[in-house]
This record gives sequence, C-alpha cells and structure tokens, in this order.
Amino acid sequence: MALLSPTRPRLLTLPFVLAALVNLLQGLSFFMFIHLPRFLTDLGADEVAIGLIVAVAAVASILMRPGVGHALDRHGRRPAILVGGVLNLVAVPLYFTVTTVGPWLVAVRVLHGIAAAITFTAISTYGADQVPEERRTQGLSLYAASSMLPAAVGGWVGDVVLAAGGFRGVLFAALGFAGAALLLSVRLPEQRPAHRAGFLPAQKGTFRRVLTQRNLLPLWLITFWICVALAAYSTFMRTYVDETGVGSVGVFFATYASTAVAIRLFAGGLPDRVGRARVVYPALGALSAGFLALALGSSMASTVAAGVLVGGGLGYAYPILFSSVVERSSVEERGSAMAAFTVFLDAGSLVGSPLLGWVILHFGYTAMFTTAAAAVIVPSIVYAVWDGDLAFRRRPVTERT
Repeated sequence: MALLSPTRPRLLTLPFVLAALVNLLQGLSFFMFIHLPRFLTDLGADEVAIGLIVAVAAVASILMRPGVGHALDRHGRRPAILVGGVLNLVAVPLYFTVTTVGPWLVAVRVLHGIAAAITFTAISTYGADQVPEERRTQGLSLYAASSMLPAAVGGWVGDVVLAAGGFRGVLFAALGFAGAALLLSVRLPEQRPAHRAGFLPAQKGTFRRVLTQRNLLPLWLITFWICVALAAYSTFMRTYVDETGVGSVGVFFATYASTAVAIRLFAGGLPDRVGRARVVYPALGALSAGFLALALGSSMASTVAAGVLVGGGLGYAYPILFSSVVERSSVEERGSAMAAFTVFLDAGSLVGSPLLGWVILHFGYTAMFTTAAAAVIVPSIVYAVWDGDLAFRRRPVTERT
C-alpha cells in the first residue's frame, strides 16, 4: 500500500494524522464504557434494563445530530470537536456520583450521548475532508483504523484496569484519554469548507435533504441493521462472558479490532481496485458468520474465530459505507450527511440493545447471537437488490452517484 507516491495525492498529511489521533484517543475514552454493563449489574440491573440504559445515550445522540450536522456545514468542524471534547471531559467524572439505577444515571448518560454525538460527527467529517477524492476508500479505510484501535487496545486495557481498580479505575482511564484528546484537538487547524471558492454556507433543511436523498437510502438501511447486530457484542459481550464463562472480553475485542486494523492498514485499497460490491458482500457474510461462531461456540478458540470474522467483516464494510456516504453527498452538505450516517449508527444501537436484551432474557445468548447474524444477512440481501449491486459487476465509483 503506497501511502506516499510522487504521482498520487498524499494521505498522511498533518491534519489527517492529528484528526486520526484525536479520533483514537476519544475512541479509547468512550470504549472504556464497554464495561458499563458490569457496573450496572452490580447496581441490580437485568439485561433489559442494561440495554435501555445503554440506549439512553444513543437517544440523546440522535436528537443532537441534525443540529450538529448543520453547525458543521455552516461554522466548521474544529469548534464542534472542541465543544464535544469539553463535554466528554465533564460527563465522565459524573459517573463517580452514580450509586443507583435511576434518573441521575439517565441524566449522565444523556450528557455523555450528547458529547459523543458532537465529537464523533465532527471528527469523522474533519477526517473525510482530508482524504483526496482519488484515494477515498483507501484513505477513509486508513482513517477508520483509528476507530478500531480503541477496541484492540481498549478491551485489554479495560480488562486490566477493571481487575485492578474496579469500575472507578475504568473511569479514571476514560478521563485520561478524554483529557489527552482535548489537548490534541487544540492543535487541529480549521479547514472549513466555506473557505473554498464558490462555497455557499449550509442552509436550513440540509439534514432532511440528505436523510431522504434517494441514492443514500440503501446506505441508511444497511448501516442501521449492521448496528442493530453490533449491539450483540458492544452491549452484551461483558455479561455473556461473566454468565457463561466462555472466552474473554479483552481477547474478543483485541482479536476483532486487530484483524480490522490490519485489513485497513495493509489492504484498504482493495475495494477501489476490484470494485466495492466484490468486497462488501463477502465482508457482510463474514460479519454474520462471526455472530454464528459466538452462538455455536463454547471455547476460547470460538471466541477468537468470532473476533477474526467480525473484525474482517467490519474491516471492509464500515469504510466502504463511510466512503459511499462521502461520495454521494455534496461537499456543502457533508457535515449533515455524516450526521445522518451517525444517526443510523446510534439508531441501530438504540433498537439493538433493548431488543437483543429481551431475546437474552427469554431465549438465551445462543438465540441472541443468531438473531444478530440474521440482522446482517437479511438486510444485506435487500441492500444488494435496492442498490443494484447484486450482479457483483465492477463499475467506476462515479457511476453510482
């Protein structure tokens, strides 16, 4: 993978690297909360309650996204990145004050969700701005690696910190990562699209337009259902390991994220070379197979296999969807398009957490992971037909815009 070439635009510019580092550090801060379900269990919450509490942050994020997208398009990316970083730095310490499952916990989750909405919409848009059009999928695949590294490192760090210092230790780690991210964010140069020649600042209604834009609708569908399925591990992997004694949270996330990062670093340009349809559907199949491995497995080996399959699937599926959203939206409305994209990421978690928690409560973990696998496969078929890629033919990326 040639990241630097005399004949191709550079990927590793200073703004690109800084944005990736901020994304990495903020991701580590938020990823520490993969261990929140154990804390909630200690407070007396069952799986359905855990799913609902986790989903509260997603509700807050969804409600914030239209305003965030408009602000990004009108006022630029950097101010939103800084505001989101400050809110995260405020929200994390508030978990120290939570002693029961009640209104105060919900309020803290709402604030944390708002911080996530602003931070990740803004930093994702900023990162997309830095990628040359000619190398979009490869560049965004490389950038997306900074979103996966927190899972590789965070799962292991979280296990170690949780064992040594309990959930309070996890909170201190999250606070440290959030502080480092905010300090680094100050160094980001503003590159507001409004500074470009001929650019008109975003007008009202941009979020609604991208939300209903015809060629973006299939992307919203598959993104939503993938994230419904991902709640199986993001919300319940901790309780699954605790209750069944199978595998390890740290091992699963380290394997899953390491596989995804390796794919993005060393083979991220494959979709641009052979065609996205030839890559995205095998990737979605691998993702589904990973959930089936968790459903049918009963050993550390099956956990590792699941991590490889899930990581391999997401290693390609996410950057392909990410780059497709960027490609199909105009520069003037990119902030709103990224806000819509992240709405469906959060909406999937919002639906998936309580839904899969209900399946666990009534049918067990095997049924839950099987449901997650079906939530990937069935919408993938619908997406293939709707988006016109079922033939797996290689086409120029501009043909679908």
